[in-house]
Amino acid sequence: MKKEQTITIWEGCDPGISKAIEHFQDRWHPYSIASRRYPIVRLIQEIIDPAIASYMEALPARYSGFVSGVGAGMDFSETIRLVGFDAMVRLQRQLLRHFVKTVDKQGSRDQRFVATIESLTGLVWDCACKRPKKSTATTGVNLNAQRKHGFCELCGELTEFADFMATVSDEQVNDVELQDRKRLELSHQYCVRHRPILANGSRNPAYRQAKRSLAQFDLELERLNRQCAKRATPQAASGDPLVDRYFYHYMLGQTVQPADRGELRNQARLMVDSKLSDRKKQILILQWSGLNQSEIAQKLGIERQAVSKALKSLASTPRMLLLKE
Repeated sequence: MKKEQTITIWEGCDPGISKAIEHFQDRWHPYSIASRRYPIVRLIQEIIDPAIASYMEALPARYSGFVSGVGAGMDFSETIRLVGFDAMVRLQRQLLRHFVKTVDKQGSRDQRFVATIESLTGLVWDCACKRPKKSTATTGVNLNAQRKHGFCELCGELTEFADFMATVSDEQVNDVELQDRKRLELSHQYCVRHRPILANGSRNPAYRQAKRSLAQFDLELERLNRQCAKRATPQAASGDPLVDRYFYHYMLGQTVQPADRGELRNQARLMVDSKLSDRKKQILILQWSGLNQSEIAQKLGIERQAVSKALKSLASTPRMLLLKE
């Protein structure tokens, strides 16, 4: 049986918003962005708007400027109708980043606000991805619109099928491209980079490499998600304090938020493809802390030559992974 799509409610979310999201999910089964009879934005207006209004009334006025549309006197659903679901997610992520940089003091009220907005942003994204139980394919495109829409299983890019359907829905594909695309079997599991078989029929080495490292990818993604959700203290739960410290300081240098699922997945893929092992993470955090190679070797109980070799291998590692300013 196909697993029902669920909406993630972040730990610490406002109880009123949490209850509204749970009620929303209980009723959203027939609703979607494609349905005329059951438009999902109408359900947002009915259930989510009143909950947001009640929550915002309990906060200082300055907080309203960090919720899309609310600062301008608009309802949440009204803003979605105006800009669309995808743009709403991008806009809310930008506002939340600005809040974290300028207002967030990590107090209980600010932490609850962040968790609440993360939950609402996730709801909007899930609404954008949700499809009706029964739907018809776009005219002229011989594709099943009920196939999986979402991220590539191996990175943070949209699958070939999801990317194509998004393009079709935006009416950004010309007739010639539609005919060409109809001849391809678009993957609903992988993006263009990671599709198992290339267009010329040959096996894709990028797919094979990424598939072999899938377990490590999932592990790094889990660590990034945990640390991103609670930045104030090390949260990666790797089992090694040095590795946890690496993720803590790494995430402090990022503006990505938990709702930025694609970006987090791409960062996890970058760590794996860069062969950034836990040993290298240990060495990086100790070097960042000011220890020289001999001190690092002594701390880790390894030879200094091993530290030197590891640091040399990091020369080609993307700068964002190296904990440097």
